[in-house]
Amino acid sequence: QVQLVQSGGGLVQPGGSLRLSCVAVGSISSIYSMGWYRQVPGKQRELVAVFLKGGSTKYAESVKGRFAISRDNAKNTVYLQMNNLKPEDTAFYLCTAEGELVSGDTFHDFWGQGTQVTVSS
Repeated sequence: QVQLVQSGGGLVQPGGSLRLSCVAVGSISSIYSMGWYRQVPGKQRELVAVFLKGGSTKYAESVKGRFAISRDNAKNTVYLQMNNLKPEDTAFYLCTAEGELVSGDTFHDFWGQGTQVTVSS
């Protein structure tokens, strides 16, 4: 089984920064893709930043130049550095991953517990 454990988030003023972390725990052989989505009540969950299978990254247009995704493969961990935060970045941020277990089975559509990011003065 796989668990995604998130940390970080909270309340920050506009223009401030936050860093989110997500570690994948379990009998993991490899991670194909891992990244971040966010959700606002009443709206569809949207991609924020993700490492795609093959290693390339994809960002939402609204966060390009402000957010940076990075990872530590040895620790099965992905980070999201969020700079110059805006009120419209306020959302519930979720980590997701897919990959392969040591058993040879694959896993996908696993989600972290989520963390609230609130940008407000």
